[in-house]
Amino acid sequence: MMNLYHTKNQIQCVSNFQDLVSTPFHGEVNAICWTRKLTGDFSEIVKKIELNENIAALDPKELIELQLSEQGQLARDIILSDLKILKAHGASPTLNLIKCYDRDDSYPFFPTDVYSFHVDKSPIPTDTFLCTYHGDTSEILPNSQATQKVLVPKIRAELKKLYGASVDGFESFLTEYFFDLHYQAAPNAEPISLGLGHLCKLAIDHPESQVAPCLHRAPKEKAGQYRLLLIC
Repeated sequence: MMNLYHTKNQIQCVSNFQDLVSTPFHGEVNAICWTRKLTGDFSEIVKKIELNENIAALDPKELIELQLSEQGQLARDIILSDLKILKAHGASPTLNLIKCYDRDDSYPFFPTDVYSFHVDKSPIPTDTFLCTYHGDTSEILPNSQATQKVLVPKIRAELKKLYGASVDGFESFLTEYFFDLHYQAAPNAEPISLGLGHLCKLAIDHPESQVAPCLHRAPKEKAGQYRLLLIC
């Protein structure tokens, strides 16, 4: 797996939030990351919260009510600050504690869950922001190292069988069920870990985008290890 700091073509690193939100995507750059080495004990926050489902969205009030050590308080302050500046920017951030995501087994030959490399899509100009504070981190992939799955002959043939109708409407079918958003990594592909603590902005597919959308996926979580993820 490639290192964030050694990837110059796809990722541009910045040193503050203002540069993160104001720096435009350009050329091959479809990921911009505010690289940070965070202080504090984020694992303490994870251990303090009882998770009764696979994913829980944490309210800031819930964080504030936690009884934490000094290191836990430092971690909490960072999270609350990130939520605040993103909201002030106009985003709608969510803090998730994740045991695992639901797996998609509807189509064995074509899973459409977040463990598959995919792009985000919107009818209006916007970006995806994310930061992993604890646990395994999200991964991205250079667009040159993947193929849209709906263009892979064997997969496309299976999709046409699934559609089971005339050619008319097939492309709309692919879009309606989000098949067109998923990509197959090349055999020699080198995924890039976005790393712990870095707040990243990823390009998405929208009508005014000047760059290719960023291919990304969630990591397969290790048993017993939860992720603490900010995303919007």
